[in-house]
Amino acid sequence: MARIAYILLCHKNPEAIVKQAEQLTAAGDFIAIHFDASASADDYATITAALSDNPNVTFAKRREKCGWGEWSLVQATLHAIQAAVDAFPRASHFYMVSGDCMPIKSAEFTHQFLDRHDRDFIECYDFFESNWIKTGFREERLIYRHWFNERTQKWLFYTSFELQQKFRITRKIPADVKVMIGSQWWCLRRRTIEAMLDFVAERKDVMRFFRTTWIPDETFFQTLARHLVPSQEIENRTLTFLMFTDYGMPVTFYNDHYDLLLGQNGLFARKISAEARDLRDQLGALYASDKMDFVISDEGRNLFGFLADRGRIGRRFAPRFWEVETSLGRSRELLIIACKKWHVAKRLVANIREHTDVPAVEYLFNEEQTPLPDLGGIETTLSKRGRHRRAFLRMLFDHYQRDRLVICLDTADLELMRDFFSDRATVRLLEIECEFDDDYLAGHAKRVGLAGAGASEATISRLLPTIRNDIVHERDSMRDADFSGAFRIRENASLDENAAAIGQFLSVNAELAMLLAETPYLFVD
Repeated sequence: MARIAYILLCHKNPEAIVKQAEQLTAAGDFIAIHFDASASADDYATITAALSDNPNVTFAKRREKCGWGEWSLVQATLHAIQAAVDAFPRASHFYMVSGDCMPIKSAEFTHQFLDRHDRDFIECYDFFESNWIKTGFREERLIYRHWFNERTQKWLFYTSFELQQKFRITRKIPADVKVMIGSQWWCLRRRTIEAMLDFVAERKDVMRFFRTTWIPDETFFQTLARHLVPSQEIENRTLTFLMFTDYGMPVTFYNDHYDLLLGQNGLFARKISAEARDLRDQLGALYASDKMDFVISDEGRNLFGFLADRGRIGRRFAPRFWEVETSLGRSRELLIIACKKWHVAKRLVANIREHTDVPAVEYLFNEEQTPLPDLGGIETTLSKRGRHRRAFLRMLFDHYQRDRLVICLDTADLELMRDFFSDRATVRLLEIECEFDDDYLAGHAKRVGLAGAGASEATISRLLPTIRNDIVHERDSMRDADFSGAFRIRENASLDENAAAIGQFLSVNAELAMLLAETPYLFVD
């Protein structure tokens, strides 16, 4: 069975490090610790003294003063790896962790998982072809030499960079090495680790190159893995569950995240707050347990994105440029049906198509698979439709050879509504107000990925008030916009009230409006 040597880089919280080491070795695994040489000597003494009698713990023979973005982080990792290889001949896997990482599965589950999957788990994306780097330096990380720390020696870092740039002092990447990039949190098999150590000893040219690259912990092991291991033996992902905010900072987990973390598709999670002592104790006990019945819902990232976006509606990406110089056409009528329950709007739209000559298109800005005519490619993706929204709708008007068009929008699409109402065309809005019970909201959360299929009732119950409030917020924001030509039908209104609103919206007679209001099963879930 798999035995893991954890490679731990840390620099603070000696008591937490001791507890983490004891928890990870309680099930028979190992740990090699590198404690930052620039950290407190007393803290290091506390750790070594507390763990001196644990045969499954070893320490890096040499300690580095580590700095973010520096080679020192890679060198520290190599020292810890070498110590683990020497001390633990029975270790089959080497798993990179930090003091902020904790297991979210039991040791038994983790060992069986690694036994079933004979491969290395490490992100290895092509440095130049992928979009892994979102902002900042790209090739500049490699072709220039970086001797200084960007955070503590900012003037030296950027002056050195600008001088190299000015005088075109660049360097070539080693010819036989394809640089890869990815998360620094990996799990590698012993034969891969030993091949890497041999490579480090033999290829001094590659070592010299990486020593002066910027943020090499995101490229060094990733590059070596892809260079030394057949691609079919690498799974291009990390087994550590982590998320980042819009500002590029890792999301921190607290005591009330226990159930959420256990449902994610990973073996570890970071970053666990140092103050979340109850969570750390729970996860430590979990690792030593025999629990195997984990329900993987894996909704964490979608759920965080949903919750983090609250309060940003209309502001996150403003101002937009959405082809403000163009128009749908002064003589045209755009008729927008806004409804959170898409199946309700679709039933009404189907009835409109059946009983009128007005072309009607369903959620064309929300659903990739909405049936659309061939418009030369602009219709093929949601991003194209949204980016060229007015041009897209003009082409639909032209295709149907009508001056009236019905479309469906989600109630969250307030910016789309504002944009269309600012057009010179005649624009009207029909809001369909529905009732939402808890069962529907729970199903909605699962359909859109906010909760996994196996999410616990506790997770769902905590999520429901937020979803309900979000729907109310969307409705209120739409009404606060005070669009001229806005009408509303309601699930609890009378047929006469709804027919009157539909008649005004579509400019149809009372008889046809009533026929549409009587759409069979309109509000049935």
